[in-house]
Amino acid sequence: MKKLAISMSLVLGLAGMGLSSAANAFEGDAAAGKNKVAMCAACHGADGNSPVDAYPKIAGQHPEYIYAQLKAFKQGMQSGGKEGRNDPVMGGMAMALSDQDMKDVAAFYASNEMSEGTTPKEVVAAGKKLYTAGDAKRGIPACTACHGPRGTGMALAGFPKIAFQHAAYNKISLEKFRDGSRNSDTNGMMRDIAAKLTDKDIEILTKYLGGLH
Repeated sequence: MKKLAISMSLVLGLAGMGLSSAANAFEGDAAAGKNKVAMCAACHGADGNSPVDAYPKIAGQHPEYIYAQLKAFKQGMQSGGKEGRNDPVMGGMAMALSDQDMKDVAAFYASNEMSEGTTPKEVVAAGKKLYTAGDAKRGIPACTACHGPRGTGMALAGFPKIAFQHAAYNKISLEKFRDGSRNSDTNGMMRDIAAKLTDKDIEILTKYLGGLH
């Protein structure tokens, strides 16, 4: 409960520390972005709905989040992985983009609709419980605290939409947060939570999120 309180305080704090103004100042041109994503389509699909489940769907994702991740990938490449988000492939892609390019690409993908996924019946009950209530005994807060009851996230606080996302990609992400290889999360929030998740928890959660709506 203490960790949940800290998480909620951080959410409220971020919303009141200028992120609202930053989000309102986001200026991306979706039409221009459409002409800048040719190299992205191989992994993420023409409209951002990746045909390969190891790569994320980014259609319909918050533009601020996409933009922030592109900046983090570029920073990771520029710093040799010491800062930002370290990924050789995405880092290389981001290096070729200007700040405006990143905003335009983000605006384009955000303007599309994310395709719906499905949730296997056998994980609905357990997945819903873990997602909406967490596990107080293990210090795991409810995912809804940051990602909302329908998994749509909070754009102003920088929390992404996770509903309908490929289970395989969400699994990869949670495992990276758990082992610390993905470390660009604010104040280590996701790393702290993922460290408490078992392989079974991750399997249940990621499959549940596929069709959450």
